[in-house]
Amino acid sequence: MLLAELVRASLEVSRTPARLRKIALLAGAIRALAPSERRAGLSWLAGDLAQGRIGVGWAALRKAGAPPPAAAPSLSLADVDAAFARVAAARGDGSSTERTRILGELFARATGEERDFLVRLVGGELRQGALEGVLLEAVAKAAGVPAPELRRAAMMAGALPPVAEAALDEGQSGLARFRLRLLEPVQPMLAETADGVEEALADLGEAALEWKLDGARVQVHRQGDDVRVFTRTLRDVTPAVPELVEAVRALPVTSAVLDGEAIALRPGGTPEPFQVTMSRFGRRLDVARLRRELPLAVLFFDALHADGEDLVARPARERHAALAAVTPEALRVPRVVTADPAAAEAFLDEALRRGHEGIMAKALDAPYEAGRRGASWRKVKRAHTLDLVVLAAEWGHGRRQGFLSNLHLGARDPESGGFAMLGKTFKGMTDEMLAWQTERLRRLAIGESDGLVVHVRPELVVEVAFDGVQGSSRYASGLALRFARVKRYREDKRAEDADTIETVRRIFARQAAREEPT
Repeated sequence: MLLAELVRASLEVSRTPARLRKIALLAGAIRALAPSERRAGLSWLAGDLAQGRIGVGWAALRKAGAPPPAAAPSLSLADVDAAFARVAAARGDGSSTERTRILGELFARATGEERDFLVRLVGGELRQGALEGVLLEAVAKAAGVPAPELRRAAMMAGALPPVAEAALDEGQSGLARFRLRLLEPVQPMLAETADGVEEALADLGEAALEWKLDGARVQVHRQGDDVRVFTRTLRDVTPAVPELVEAVRALPVTSAVLDGEAIALRPGGTPEPFQVTMSRFGRRLDVARLRRELPLAVLFFDALHADGEDLVARPARERHAALAAVTPEALRVPRVVTADPAAAEAFLDEALRRGHEGIMAKALDAPYEAGRRGASWRKVKRAHTLDLVVLAAEWGHGRRQGFLSNLHLGARDPESGGFAMLGKTFKGMTDEMLAWQTERLRRLAIGESDGLVVHVRPELVVEVAFDGVQGSSRYASGLALRFARVKRYREDKRAEDADTIETVRRIFARQAAREEPT
């Protein structure tokens, strides 16, 4: 396939607001891919490179794109993918020059539309409405397989392209091999925000309530004596947390996959700040010393597998029974089952009194939907907070001269595949945070406007507290946060884990309903 054909499909998808039309356009483009082109083509339609990051910054992209574009399309998908592979392979002295040379040769053969597509793809700015469920449903349509089956397989694989290739090559039978595998992580299940316990129970009915710990999400696998610990981003951190390995190795079970939280607790049982817990998960650590100075506890709340039986599709009440059968109460997150709002409020009060974030409310009959932020799990906090993505930052002045200070905040928009701007904030930042975010955002920079605003790849997640949501004509979303302030950065989360604009709309609607005169 010529790159120009894929670019045309991408442009058409970005121009249509209709979800079914997007799916049809993408399905047609996917069917047209040759087997050897599927890995690259599917990755590009999702806005990613098949090679991952290839070490190219915005300055190199500008330099490579300086010569005039080609008059007619000639690049194939194979040509482009091979060039990206060579860029990714460049290492050592002179590698920066070599990457720019390879990109320059590639861009010289690209038309204007193709070059714009490639720049946005490499820069992480290809937002065409093909992310989330839209692309998955398009693959299902192209392959003629049920979308729920494809979704389940993609959850287990942790990525869509390999599952899509199997579905396109083998149909539904090819999806069967994507299942829970011991010692290989799966995407964690995520939660939607509820405005309070009454709303959560109104949605779920009788539900399991659990303390929401301010720790590090971990997924622990055991097969015999082999134990592996993974973070919520699926990074293997086993060597850094020997006490978690020992705790799971001591359980009366031969194989297990457990979902929980690792957390540093003070002598009285209250939690250390989140950043303190996360300091145990660095890449270069004096583990023995840190274990003595900052021991970690682990508390589990779900079981995905136990003694040869996969539990992912089983109802939550059965999964918790399996968890209770293999873990002592001291290793389980405190939990009650109730439909009574008063009892739920008391449980929330106790969690907050102990220094935790709030509570989780979970539907008793729901399966474990790995990788999905679903309504069957609801998180309840007293303070309004959202996990948002930093889209840009402004250089500060006065005491903040030389620091990137005012953050531009966005919520995920699954329909467009991009992010919906919700406002800016410079509040809540310590001097240490200002220095850290300046260095981090400069590494993510993709351009600068007016010498003031630095635009960045939408990768960094920040937890933001706010007092409410208001209507706004300034932003395309029509909404803005009131009195937004930074609570902390969430480097344990990816941009796709951030809250959606739909969550913000629901908060706004509930707030408006409360404010209506009766």
